[in-house]
Amino acid sequence: MVQIVSDFFLDSGAALVKAVDGLLLPAGFFLFIGMLTKGARLFADMRRAVAQTSLNVQIMAFNIIIIAPLISVASQGMSELVAIPAVYLVAPERWAAQPLGLVILAAVFVGDFIGYWRHRLEHTRLFWPAHAVHHSDTDMTWLSLERFHPINHVTTFVIDTGTLFLLGFPPAAVVANVLVRHYYGYFIHADLPWTFGPLGKVFVSPAMHRWHHAADSAAFNTNYATVFSVFDRAFGTFRVPGPCTVALGVTDKIAPTLRGQIGYAFSPRAYRRLFRSRS
Repeated sequence: MVQIVSDFFLDSGAALVKAVDGLLLPAGFFLFIGMLTKGARLFADMRRAVAQTSLNVQIMAFNIIIIAPLISVASQGMSELVAIPAVYLVAPERWAAQPLGLVILAAVFVGDFIGYWRHRLEHTRLFWPAHAVHHSDTDMTWLSLERFHPINHVTTFVIDTGTLFLLGFPPAAVVANVLVRHYYGYFIHADLPWTFGPLGKVFVSPAMHRWHHAADSAAFNTNYATVFSVFDRAFGTFRVPGPCTVALGVTDKIAPTLRGQIGYAFSPRAYRRLFRSRS
């Protein structure tokens, strides 16, 4: 038992070091883009966001140390489950017969479609308390992507990744979907005013996703996709009136501490709206 616990924390520690190392490249990228876009004003914005960014990093570390190993074990179990031919909704052979690049593109597109509906589920009254943690960042930066409650990590893995496996996509395509949508997620959370112009009708822009985080009732229940804005346009949830300059955050009273953020979804007060009338 002692050896199991020891291995758990050793693996978690190694994963944390790897994750921090993996932040260096995107950090450099967004620093460069920020300088081009904002100039010297970037540093004032960075100072203002220090407290929220620090909390984002704490939550990221918690998820890597505690949650990531559990998801890794679940992933192995899922791999064994989908090895049973009868489990697949689409025969893997159909994907194997197609060019890998096309299969990866299909996986990202389908993955974003699945993620769109999973994201809408997270905005329902039952699942909102966990997802509210992600929206509680009032100074959103690219690192806001890491402010994810453990419950959201589990639902994302089970629904997004699990469905792609059931659809018969090969592991390479599933991994590619995770990577593309993860790093694009960094991009759309960045504090950038870009709307993409006509391209915004196809792809999610930073401005589009910033509106999703706006503390503005007109922006509620809009802009759920991660990569392809076509899903929001198709299902009537697209709204980008221009660059988002309004306040961000939630009305939920969530303490700006690691304990407060993780514990909120487990507190009875977070579910009071379940019993309120919608009228």
